[in-house]
Amino acid sequence: MEQYQGKTVYPKIAIGTVFFYHKKETPVQKRHIDDPEAEIARFQAAKKTALSHLDVIYQKAEKEIGKDDAAIFQFHKMMMEDETYLEAVCNIIRLEKVNAEYAVAATGKSFAGMFAQMDDAYMQARAADVKDISGRLVAVLSGGGADMYLSSSDLRALASPVILIADDLTPSETIQMDKSKILAFVTRQGSVNSHTAILARTMRIPAVIGVGIQEAWAGRTAIIDGHTGTVILDPDTETLEQMTAKMQEDEKKQQLLQALRGKETVTKSGRKIHLYANIGSVSDIAEVLKNDGEGIGLFRSEFLYLDSSDFPTEEAQFAAYKTAAQRMGGKKVIIRTMDIGADKQADYFHLEKEDNPAMGFRAIRICLERQDIFRTQLRALLRASAFGNLSIMFPMIISVQEVRESMRILEEEKARLRREAIPYKDVETGIMIETPAAVWISGELAREVDFFSIGTNDLTQYILAADRQNPRLDGIYDPRHPAVLRAIQTVIENGHKGGAWVGICGELAADTTLTKTFLEMGIDELSVSPSFLLPVREAVRNLD
Repeated sequence: MEQYQGKTVYPKIAIGTVFFYHKKETPVQKRHIDDPEAEIARFQAAKKTALSHLDVIYQKAEKEIGKDDAAIFQFHKMMMEDETYLEAVCNIIRLEKVNAEYAVAATGKSFAGMFAQMDDAYMQARAADVKDISGRLVAVLSGGGADMYLSSSDLRALASPVILIADDLTPSETIQMDKSKILAFVTRQGSVNSHTAILARTMRIPAVIGVGIQEAWAGRTAIIDGHTGTVILDPDTETLEQMTAKMQEDEKKQQLLQALRGKETVTKSGRKIHLYANIGSVSDIAEVLKNDGEGIGLFRSEFLYLDSSDFPTEEAQFAAYKTAAQRMGGKKVIIRTMDIGADKQADYFHLEKEDNPAMGFRAIRICLERQDIFRTQLRALLRASAFGNLSIMFPMIISVQEVRESMRILEEEKARLRREAIPYKDVETGIMIETPAAVWISGELAREVDFFSIGTNDLTQYILAADRQNPRLDGIYDPRHPAVLRAIQTVIENGHKGGAWVGICGELAADTTLTKTFLEMGIDELSVSPSFLLPVREAVRNLD
């Protein structure tokens, strides 16, 4: 029996046979061509095909994991249509008179190297994305189909499910795999905060990363303990029996969780909190209702923009917000105004490239500068408020002035609706607390709004100066860091003093080891991914 330690991604146990995943790589040869323009036309046709492949992958991902986590494939589409990238490929074809496959491969290598050398961790992470889109283009140019990622032994031909091991897995590979054939996966590389790790958690696949895998493991029996990040090869009888019992216990617990449907989220002593869900689109509401969510604590409205080739109209937005309000049947629906920028780019916004986009021109900063876009969204939100219990939340706030300016614009749009005799409700308004600035002035901010929602993902990044997408910082990026927890405590105390209720909508809200801590701090609401609703309810109901 051999034992290896890695980092856990999703806490679940799997037992089965190991399958080594070989990446399918398309060899690229450099060839001289006589007609560069014809070769560029071939490249453009391949790009069109590759974009259609990404559309299919996105649609599959949206159905399986929801719009929010599927957004990485929209981002890949935007990168593939980046003018600088396309121009570089075409210049190589024209100047060197070489085939498109070589030009794409050379451009991908150059751009990936450029990103990898940048000081900013967010931009370093883009190197993998460039490699992914370049590999897809080369595969299409070389006659490959939509499945650019296939094992040499073809995973789909396996007779029974396996534990898949690989050096690394891209989001495209993860989402395209036949999940019925995968018990778990283990990789040598990767980050617990990477897109692939998030996909694994969303799909509830046991996963461990950072393990020194070997191809020789193929065919051997293994146990993946997603609770501890442990990989056990060739387990002895006693270990196998123990882990089988633990796996069955996990399955039984999942069944027992279903008994919590319809129950209140209340402690044994009678302390009740609101348990809401985070979603990226109207299509996600089915999962909220399935898991008995009490409301929606975060509707990420930016996906209406990312899914469109132009600014979504007032009517299109109104239809989406109205549907959400109606389908939730009077339960609270908190809609965050668009958080465009950083890794959520829409070409038609024509935003300039930034050295540090995570802290650049994004979210409320765009809205207050380009008020025509903002006013259209606010008007649609107000109109939809007449059909349910809708609240509006502003992201990336750092000052009282930003809140007051946002509220001024909101009041002006209310006045317009009154003049036009269009019904609306006086909705609750709140802000995201996701910057250190907002934490330290939360006392003043609380007097301006009805509620706070703490976005722990960005807040942790900004407090610790650690990019959560950077695997080298896994040991530093710690949402449980005392500074982060003290910031949360400060926001709750200041919010309550100022008359605002306070919730948490970041991933930390789903950490049941902190549920007691949050309730002791005085939290009013927790908003989590739909799959975590019942486990969090159980944690609350088990508290005194």
